[in-house]
Amino acid sequence: MNPRGQDNPQTLPECEIAPAKPLARDPRPEVIKLPINTQRLIDTARTLVVGDKGLLAMDESNPTYNKRFAMLGIPQTVEARRAYRELIITTPGLGECIGGLILYDETIRQQKKDGTPFVKVITEAGIIPGIKVDTGAKDMAGHPGEKITEGLDGLRDRLAEYAHMGARFAKWRAVITLGEGIPSRGCIEANAQALARYAALCQEAGMVPVVEPEVLMDGEHTLEQCGEVTEEVLRTVFNQLYVQRVMLGGMILKPNMVLPGLSCPEQETVDEVADATVRCLLRAVPAAIPGIAFLSGGQSGELASARLNAMNVRFKSRLPWAAAFSFARAIQQPALEIWRGEESRVLAAQQALYHRAKCNAAARRGTYDAAMETDRRPNHEQSIEIKHAPEIHHR
Repeated sequence: MNPRGQDNPQTLPECEIAPAKPLARDPRPEVIKLPINTQRLIDTARTLVVGDKGLLAMDESNPTYNKRFAMLGIPQTVEARRAYRELIITTPGLGECIGGLILYDETIRQQKKDGTPFVKVITEAGIIPGIKVDTGAKDMAGHPGEKITEGLDGLRDRLAEYAHMGARFAKWRAVITLGEGIPSRGCIEANAQALARYAALCQEAGMVPVVEPEVLMDGEHTLEQCGEVTEEVLRTVFNQLYVQRVMLGGMILKPNMVLPGLSCPEQETVDEVADATVRCLLRAVPAAIPGIAFLSGGQSGELASARLNAMNVRFKSRLPWAAAFSFARAIQQPALEIWRGEESRVLAAQQALYHRAKCNAAARRGTYDAAMETDRRPNHEQSIEIKHAPEIHHR
């Protein structure tokens, strides 16, 4: 990896951006005033990824939580889910690294054990509350092996309710599977249109849309194949965002990193993944976007941090948008494994959660290092090598 702050001039020659030709302007001074709602959207989007911060996704559905709880012997109850979520939002210092928390419908309605609403706790910690609003990816008719995300019916009313409850941004996830003969053009276009319609409704409600088109990392595809599909997906998504008149300055993009499939025999290095990801994004993502908050998609916490760090070390000075994070398991998993439903382990679990958040804040600065991990591991686990085959935790 190059020293911090030094770009590799040979990496992205085709992505050089020519300076814009200045337009003829009226010499008289002018003051541009944006509508209040528009300015609020812009301010919220920027605040979500300000400085070294990113997003923490804790929007897993109840069935997903129950499945993970069952694996660790935790009771699959409403109270257990509430207790775990309280553990997360009351983690000391979390607001230093996290700009926004993505909640689930059950979560945004819950309270601490003492009766304090979760939204109030989050806001007082200096974190912006958000909400997942799609209803999940379902089999797409006429497209075997492909999914379409549902949830547009009644979305306007649900957004109004969530905004009234204190949510200031929302999230919608589209799932794109890469395999033999897929994704199809029909699948890409249908999901892109749904993402754009959702985003327009969010902004109408005064909420920042987090637009998440995820090309899954399952499969045997190569790094190059993932890059090609990711670029096609992003170009289609932004075309639909333009068609639906979504204001790009008031949204956040949450894409996958460009990665080889989990079953691909060739697993590129951290730097090669960083190069491929940045190359793809510079080709497909407009500069008007304030921030790109990557999903982790099943990567281990360490590997996700290392890859984000490499992007910021190598290219931060050349990127038109912030390269941030919006991780779920890559931040939560160590804490969940420590907690296991036991009150006596809450503090240790919170320390693990804070550590992962802090590592990702360091990755945004380009100062993350594997040495940050070794002091927190048992001796037999200290031999991680992040530059080779990825370690994957619980998809």
